Amino acid sequence: MSLLQYAGRLFSVDTLDARLMTFSKTPPSRIDPGRTSLDKIPYNVLRKGGAGSEDIAKGASPPQWRSPEFMYHGLVFLAAVPLMFKTVYDVSKPSDPEYHKFAPLLSPGWIPGRMVDNSDPQYSNFRDNVPYLFIVMTLHLLLRRLFDTWYSSVDQASKSELKRAPNGGSAPLGSENTRAERRLNQRVTFDVGFSILFLIALHGFSAPKVLVILYINYAIATRLKKDYVPAATWIFNIGILFANELGKGYPYSDIASAISPWSHSRNLQERDPTINWGSVLDSYGGLIPRWEILFNVTVLRLISFNFDYYWSLSRTGGSPIEKKQLDPANLSERDRVDIPNKPQDYSFRTYLAYTLYSPLYLAGPILTFNDYISQQRYTPQSIDWNRTLLYGVRFLICLLTMEVMIHFIYVIAISKAQPAWEVYTPLQLSMLGYFSLHHIWLKLLLPWRFFRLWSLLDGIDPPENVVRCMSDNYSVFGFWRGWHRSYNRWIVRYIYIPLGGSGGPSTRGKWGQVRAVFNLLVSFTFVAMWHDIQLRLLVWGWLISLFVLPETVATLLFPKKKWENRKEAYRVICGVGAVGNILMMMSANLVGFAVGLDGLKGLVQGIVGSYSGLLFLGVACATLFTGVQVMFEIREQELRRGIKLKC
Repeated sequence: MSLLQYAGRLFSVDTLDARLMTFSKTPPSRIDPGRTSLDKIPYNVLRKGGAGSEDIAKGASPPQWRSPEFMYHGLVFLAAVPLMFKTVYDVSKPSDPEYHKFAPLLSPGWIPGRMVDNSDPQYSNFRDNVPYLFIVMTLHLLLRRLFDTWYSSVDQASKSELKRAPNGGSAPLGSENTRAERRLNQRVTFDVGFSILFLIALHGFSAPKVLVILYINYAIATRLKKDYVPAATWIFNIGILFANELGKGYPYSDIASAISPWSHSRNLQERDPTINWGSVLDSYGGLIPRWEILFNVTVLRLISFNFDYYWSLSRTGGSPIEKKQLDPANLSERDRVDIPNKPQDYSFRTYLAYTLYSPLYLAGPILTFNDYISQQRYTPQSIDWNRTLLYGVRFLICLLTMEVMIHFIYVIAISKAQPAWEVYTPLQLSMLGYFSLHHIWLKLLLPWRFFRLWSLLDGIDPPENVVRCMSDNYSVFGFWRGWHRSYNRWIVRYIYIPLGGSGGPSTRGKWGQVRAVFNLLVSFTFVAMWHDIQLRLLVWGWLISLFVLPETVATLLFPKKKWENRKEAYRVICGVGAVGNILMMMSANLVGFAVGLDGLKGLVQGIVGSYSGLLFLGVACATLFTGVQVMFEIREQELRRGIKLKC
């Protein structure tokens, strides 16, 4: 394999997630599709039914990479991209007048002669613990292998005993179903044991707090009357989000003072230090004492279990797998998610294994309970060692990219130092905001991909969270589908569709459209609360909901079918709309995750507050238009290879 072929495989959609190469209703395959080879087949041969034409989606346009228009776009890229990097690199130099304000936030780096901007606490926590995470991952995989070997030997001994028994030959011990049940029991047993130890190591004496919350949620699903389960589940879990935030993890010292108010008496504590038992327990908080910060991901799993169990109670008749004559060892992703499990699968033991599954416990991606149990029974066909190896290499490249960025571009430190925005030029202001968003994209991508890599090595295939680069998005809908993808799918399954979604009898007519917008607003309000209970994140969620409207209206005013004979004009119209979409998405994300409302005001005023700023804005929009046209062509190239993503 040549270097170019290896790079093509490394950055292919298939390497990122095999699901992206097939429809959700199509069972996966162990065989790599290898569709990148279709790029070598001339487009006219494919359109005439030549080799590989079965993989070409209808409606794909001929390649335009060598057209005069795209040669111009290429020149714009050659000029703009280096300028973008140089601009933000220049304001990070010690010679910059504002350097003294953010210099205290920098620390010595491993690249010679460079300081590193490790001032983002969220990414700093992950970055500083990467070596330990690799150690824990290796330990987990080795212990899994040892446990599987031991379990198999015990299982073989048990089967030998059964065969020697008088009726030992009556049970189909070698049947597919029996092997699947043994695998489920084997993996769940290990997951429960390791997860409890992992939980104690992470949170110390706070681990019982997590287990109490888990038990209450399980009791809601299994002990309440069926009709009360949905409302009780939402009330309890949203209440937990607020309670964790307001209670700050429920310190034992606060609990002790509530139980025994007199225990805070200084004289009593001096005579008997053991009275302050709460502070003693709080001092053993594990590797991550503030467990409540990362518990939001677990809340999604709690809701997933309760609703998957609730919907399973409505199942009547026999097994859906038998009715549809499906292969349980090779189900499609849609079937793994939608088909209820067996009643005995909803035990507290499997619930504990799922909610505390170590590779996905801290940051996800989000896997539904039904999908988790299905993959525990049968190894997903989508897991391939070559694909997983390439995925690991891709993760390391992303990690190195982030390291280079924070060693040469100090956007987070500059933002935290709250500089006088008016001292920066419009170009510098826009690049500070742009690269701040790239930092956010990378700092979230890296933990997600690390934990998904760990899960893949362990035999569980969760959805990929980040499908496209931040700079390869022009649609609000597409951005939301491709960013934190597993969470988006969770929102659709457990909130948006139950509320009525965007189609069907409940959303017909004018009031139906209003209902669809309302459903979207409710969904994004939950998304904002789930991220953090802060006003700026609520504003972010409402802005995203608001910014969906222009794209929706434009789609209604300019339906694609009416422009089939004027594709070039339609592409230009879509490009203009996409530029507006990008500006709105950048504004919303800057408010929610970077500079906040005040910081955005400073950036906007610095850009549009002068004639030179307005001139720059016009040039920037023209440059964005070029980027959008390249994005369109990338998607057309994917369509020519049979890949049709909704993002």
